[in-house]
Amino acid sequence: MVLAVALDSGGPEAVRPWVERASPSYPCLIDTEHLVARLYGIVNVPTAVWIDETGRIVRPPEPAGASDTFRRMDRATGRLPEDAAEERRLRRQIYMDAVRDWAARGEASVHVLPPDEVRRRLAGPGREQSQAAAHFRLGLHLYRQGRREEGLRHLWEAARLHPESWAYKRQAWELEEPGKATGPEFWSAVEALGDRPYYPPIQMVGMPPYER
Repeated sequence: MVLAVALDSGGPEAVRPWVERASPSYPCLIDTEHLVARLYGIVNVPTAVWIDETGRIVRPPEPAGASDTFRRMDRATGRLPEDAAEERRLRRQIYMDAVRDWAARGEASVHVLPPDEVRRRLAGPGREQSQAAAHFRLGLHLYRQGRREEGLRHLWEAARLHPESWAYKRQAWELEEPGKATGPEFWSAVEALGDRPYYPPIQMVGMPPYER
């Protein structure tokens, strides 16, 4: 089954517009504590994790068919150049076809990774990432207790300690001001990456080489 999890401490009201726009046919949960992200090492969205019927992870967190083509968007119109839009469509199609292959073939699917490779890709958190998680949890707690500025300081400390986590950055921006997570601050942070990727390449059979 497909199960979606939104990482948003704002709860149902914060994600309602996105859910209504997508009109999903599968269950959608709201993780107000970012617990799923912490347990699985998720740092961005969209991210997918494949878990089989026995509870074993057969593909650890990876961008769910996403790539850096969005960085070519015309911000005034929200439109992509035709070639970038086609690349995005192709990558999403390849990824969804891989999911369908797994659903149909199970362990025989070429996309199921052996346990050793799953463990290799599932790098555990280091010291700074663990500290970041603690700051993030404390920041949310303080924010909800009405100690807004203290809470935000801890949320941004979490983002500083774990700069790869766009989930931390977006949550801090959104609590500073609704809508800020998709505004100029977000785009400035993306531009600051330079040649570094926003989404890491998807290591999957049939996925074309990553190009931005």
